[in-house]
Amino acid sequence: MSGITQSIEEMVEANPNVDNQENFDALWGLLGEMLDKVKERFDITMDPCSEKLQPYVGLPDTGAHGYIGAWSGDGIDWLIHSWTGNPKASFTNMHLTISLGPHIDVPHFGFALGTVPDIFWYMDYVPRCDMLTNPEYAEKYYYGEANQQFIDMDRNPAFTPFVSREFYTRLAQTPNSICVGAPFSPENIETVRTMAFRQLDRWFEWIDAAEPVADGERAALAERDELVRRTICERDPANVVVDNLFGEELGRYLVKTLWGGTRTLPRPA
Repeated sequence: MSGITQSIEEMVEANPNVDNQENFDALWGLLGEMLDKVKERFDITMDPCSEKLQPYVGLPDTGAHGYIGAWSGDGIDWLIHSWTGNPKASFTNMHLTISLGPHIDVPHFGFALGTVPDIFWYMDYVPRCDMLTNPEYAEKYYYGEANQQFIDMDRNPAFTPFVSREFYTRLAQTPNSICVGAPFSPENIETVRTMAFRQLDRWFEWIDAAEPVADGERAALAERDELVRRTICERDPANVVVDNLFGEELGRYLVKTLWGGTRTLPRPA
């Protein structure tokens, strides 16, 4: 099996002093454009729990800092727009993750970028059910364009598959997940940009065409959504890098905010 099998921690430790400020600015700008497009579509409000994390600062001598914006409303259960790390010392990690409310069963939107110190890129639609026992759900959302997109990326020699060592992290990825590394170049950044907006536009189309979930099924779906989101955040292998930069106490609080454990706004009914 070919691919990147080093952990994020090992990749950063191997090249700890790469000034990635320019590359970080390009990737963070892309996430900002994506968030603007989401905000044009949904009426969402920033949760007060994230205001004290704008910014937050790392341990002395790390030069690390970060930002978390947590949003909710208008059918959006929990949206995270965040970054963490030190752009001038190799490592950064950026998220735009969007969990929908239980009124529809459209997959959630998962997206992450990073400098480790090369490009790290994750992109997936997070399913709302067990697709092995719901093949019609898999066919509805993961066949066709979404499947072809994965095949096209697998054939792109500029990008190398990234294989997480953490079992649950791999389990949480669908077979269509884009999880890759690549050197920084204008061409590779443009590939990320083009496919990111294609992924977002396709997701919007699914939301437009979605059928409502029956009232009696929504509570269970909301409970499952939060459990999956929490487990993914708590088991993220990159958490150890964040702990090293910010200390375990702040690191745990950041993870809790990412999955919604510090929220003050109510979840969608």
